[in-house]
Amino acid sequence: MKHQSKIENITYGAMWGLLFIAPVMSLYIRTAYDSNTGFDYKEILFVWRQYLVYLIIFAIHNYILAPLLIYKQKRRLYFGMVTVIIALFIVHECTSRPNRYDRGRDPYRGGRTPPELVEKTNRPPQLPRGERPWPDRKPPLIFGQHDVVAAVILILMLGMNLAVKLYFKTRLDSKQMEELEKKNLEQQLEYLKYQINPHFFMNTLNNIHALVDINPEKAKTTIVELSKMMRFVLYEGDKSGVPLNREFAFIQNYTTLMKLRYTDKVNITVDLPAGNIPDKQIPPLMLITFVENAFKHGVSYQRESFITVRAGIEGGKLRFECRNSKVEASKDKHGGVGLANVKKRLNLIYGANYTLNINDEADIYNVELIIPLI
Repeated sequence: MKHQSKIENITYGAMWGLLFIAPVMSLYIRTAYDSNTGFDYKEILFVWRQYLVYLIIFAIHNYILAPLLIYKQKRRLYFGMVTVIIALFIVHECTSRPNRYDRGRDPYRGGRTPPELVEKTNRPPQLPRGERPWPDRKPPLIFGQHDVVAAVILILMLGMNLAVKLYFKTRLDSKQMEELEKKNLEQQLEYLKYQINPHFFMNTLNNIHALVDINPEKAKTTIVELSKMMRFVLYEGDKSGVPLNREFAFIQNYTTLMKLRYTDKVNITVDLPAGNIPDKQIPPLMLITFVENAFKHGVSYQRESFITVRAGIEGGKLRFECRNSKVEASKDKHGGVGLANVKKRLNLIYGANYTLNINDEADIYNVELIIPLI
């Protein structure tokens, strides 16, 4: 019973309530259309006694037997006990049917048959010599048509009970699976976030360290820009989504910080929406990984290089593009841990509802990302 939900109990209660009300309504309609027919409670009680047997078997099956099959997978025990119950039910039906040889009694209402009908309806049959005379003779135990119908109804009722319980169990299992997947998703996202923050700050601190000796004034400005980014990471990085304008501002701060380090040989272009940005959200620190990789693998001090960052909003989707020139191949794979984490986050958050195109050409590395805005 602990596995059974309130909705399932309400469903069973409503079904049995309607079943017990049906004979009352049927008799009421008959008496309303036929003034010669009286409202006989004994007829209702007779039908209810039949229903009560089904109700008792249903309760035993629903709370004791069905859980053996559905929740505990004890098939042999279940089918064995169900077979015994059906057999006992058939015996009960055969032995408790109304005695049509009981003279002077109406087998369906329990009252006396009118005297003028006794001779017509209860005339004792001609018995062979040696048999007990009427009315002491009892009906033989024969599995008749009525018993077949009763057994079929019982089997259908048990099957219906199993079907309903399987439906609610499947529904419960599906809900539990969704909750488990949601928890796993949250845990994986948290794990990826813990990887992103150290990875980002490690690269940024390395840049500041390089500027301290080259240009102390630029290093001071860089620290100010870093403080702005740290504020974003600390207060927004642990959320499931951040407003677009804050994510764009974070990228602007990062590129401003990086421009302080490089000479005019590096052409850095940032084209992000500045006004009329919709009030939509995206996962925090998602886009910055592509920009980081562009600065890490696309900048050369010996020859001219470029980095282009663009973003636009089209039809409720964000289109982000990051292009950069390619320098001599390094030992590290382009993108590293950061790009792998972004792909995992995209799969976990958007499933198949996103587009990530990466074109790794001879001289240019281009990333295009299209994600729906929440």
